[in-house]
Amino acid sequence: MPSATTRASATAEALTQTSPATPRGHARVNLALFALGLATFAMLFSTQALLPDIAAAHAVHPHDASWTVSAATIGLAVAVLPLSVLSERFGRRRVMTISVSVAVALALVMPFVPGLGALIALRAVQGAAIAGIPASAVAYLSEELPPRATVGAVGLFIAGNSVGGMTGRVLTGWIAEAHDWRAALAALAAMALLAAVAYHVLLPPQRNFTPAPLRPRLVLRTVGCHLGRPLLLRLYLIGLLLMAAFSAVYTVVGFRLVAEPFGLSAGLAGSVFVIFLVGTGSSAAAGPLVDRLGRRGALYAAMATVVAGLLLSLVDHLALVLVSLVLITGGFFAGHAVASGSVSRAVTAGRAQASALYQVAYYLGASAGGTAGAALYRHAEWPGLVGFALAALVGAGLITLYATARSAQLRRRELATAA
Repeated sequence: MPSATTRASATAEALTQTSPATPRGHARVNLALFALGLATFAMLFSTQALLPDIAAAHAVHPHDASWTVSAATIGLAVAVLPLSVLSERFGRRRVMTISVSVAVALALVMPFVPGLGALIALRAVQGAAIAGIPASAVAYLSEELPPRATVGAVGLFIAGNSVGGMTGRVLTGWIAEAHDWRAALAALAAMALLAAVAYHVLLPPQRNFTPAPLRPRLVLRTVGCHLGRPLLLRLYLIGLLLMAAFSAVYTVVGFRLVAEPFGLSAGLAGSVFVIFLVGTGSSAAAGPLVDRLGRRGALYAAMATVVAGLLLSLVDHLALVLVSLVLITGGFFAGHAVASGSVSRAVTAGRAQASALYQVAYYLGASAGGTAGAALYRHAEWPGLVGFALAALVGAGLITLYATARSAQLRRRELATAA
């Protein structure tokens, strides 16, 4: 029988081999955060592909059913900043673990909720729970991994987000067609549970975290400084408006595709979310695009792509509608990558709060866009929704144009001063 010393040595060796500082530890962290990202976004948008079924089951309008999506994103937007502060005190891993555990527990309950109001309320609480994950994940990676490994790990976490969001929507669409929307939510909850277990088993203990005291006044001061900077405010508004347009389209597109003249089944309508994979590629292409066109040039290109997709979507032809969704998705994810990346580059202190504020704006845009898009679709059908999305894009474009003009003005003043 091995001695206590031998067992302690074996345990220490195992912990060393799976430490985030080792290559094996890097792989475990990457897989864990990929699984966490998959679970997070599968749950966050779990009802989006099911909105036509939920509306029919409860005999309500699309606008009412859309609150099952908007409530979750509002909950996330409200909670992400406070939870980012708590992660500074109690640890990134602890906050992420509690967040995903609560979110999965709620996901397992939701298929059995009797009324729409109760479902919406649980979705709001679930969104608030999920907020702890984006509030902590990138900070965990930056603290536990060397810089070279961090870039790839963040990329895998974002890829998990994309895959989770896509898989959840497609999976629920097909299961709802074969059974019903409650069975679809149950299957998605089971998938999220498996991903959460994989995360918990794989993620090594946090070793480089130093707890910081809770300083609400300091946080509020930092937030106030960020909100007082015109550049950051512009970036937050651009993120909000881009997401409002994107959320409006994808909240309502299922209703359009199951209706005439398309008449697709729930499974086929849900399968259009495979187009989200385009966003993974366009996000990666945002860096080279900025290198070639500059930050504002890349934003113009992304917005123009979304506008082209919105206009093309007005044609009642399935193939053209699918192409329009490719353009809208690719343009949105590229613009989002440029705007969110610009936030990090624009600040030297309080980066966590600056990024959290961008996420607040981003998810408020998701909530507003989904709700407004569904309401406009009810009264003015698809052209009304497209009008709303185009107005959001025009607003984002005008903000970027103002920044361009302001930059040119400052450059001319500098040249005049130098002369």
